[in-house]
Amino acid sequence: MSTIRRHAQDYLSMRRALGFKLTTFGQKLLSFVDYLDSHDMDVLTTDAALTWATATPRSSDEVHWSRRLMVVRVFARHLAVLDPATEIPPADLLPHHYRRIIPHLYTPGEITALLAAADGLRPQLRALTYRTLIGLLAVTGMRTGEACRLDRADVDLDGAVLTVRDSKFGKHRQVPIHPSTVDALDSYGQARDQMFTTPATAAWFVSTRGTRLDEANIPATFARLIGAAGIQVPAGQRRPRLHDLRHSFCMTILLDWYRDGVDVQARLPWLSTYLGHVDPKSTYWYLTGSPELLALAAARLEHAFGGQP
Repeated sequence: MSTIRRHAQDYLSMRRALGFKLTTFGQKLLSFVDYLDSHDMDVLTTDAALTWATATPRSSDEVHWSRRLMVVRVFARHLAVLDPATEIPPADLLPHHYRRIIPHLYTPGEITALLAAADGLRPQLRALTYRTLIGLLAVTGMRTGEACRLDRADVDLDGAVLTVRDSKFGKHRQVPIHPSTVDALDSYGQARDQMFTTPATAAWFVSTRGTRLDEANIPATFARLIGAAGIQVPAGQRRPRLHDLRHSFCMTILLDWYRDGVDVQARLPWLSTYLGHVDPKSTYWYLTGSPELLALAAARLEHAFGGQP
């Protein structure tokens, strides 16, 4: 094992012990280490980092290159303490433009269509698993990984609460759920237990093999459900993702608050806690301007100033 690889693995282990998932970051960093090993390089140099960052068939987008280079830069700052020969790529070596891809905000009709499309999956347990999973994400705003990591002991149907463990930064929280969600989870649990009388896993959501539902396999199936549901997006816009249900949930809550005339700013910490955010500024990432929201906000502003321009 090369010295740089050992330091990279130690660095990732240390960061994960602090609560960082580093899934994509770790993959990119180890890919860069593979590049160094394949070229017999035992020193991290700026030229090597730049060549690796831009030599990707996936994309010729400079922002994508810059994000790859950023992974190396972060690790290089750590490695330079251990190996003074390490070169830290300059921050302005590649242009980095902040760019937020606009999420798809699902309408109630689109969510209904997704649930109907899930009913068409086979076998029956797979259909029920995806229908229940999509419904749960739509009404709670949970992250997909959080739902997949739910164990049976985390689902308290009597108390109408879910316990989310080991979420982002290792945080735990409890998520209250509506009686209709309790009924849907109860129906799913009964169907699952009828098929697997001897559980092979403690997981709440299971695959057709009886194992924990694998988060990595969900996007491909969800993409097919988007097509089956007839959900269209404008040309050049990214296909809707499962994670966009979290964005949609936040916007639904915000719209309800505006319609009810509550103090939205005062309520945002509540939403942040429910979503598992450290503070409201993380929640702002999920708030997207929609025509209805902007109209409600404008009407409230006009009322506050007595209708004066």
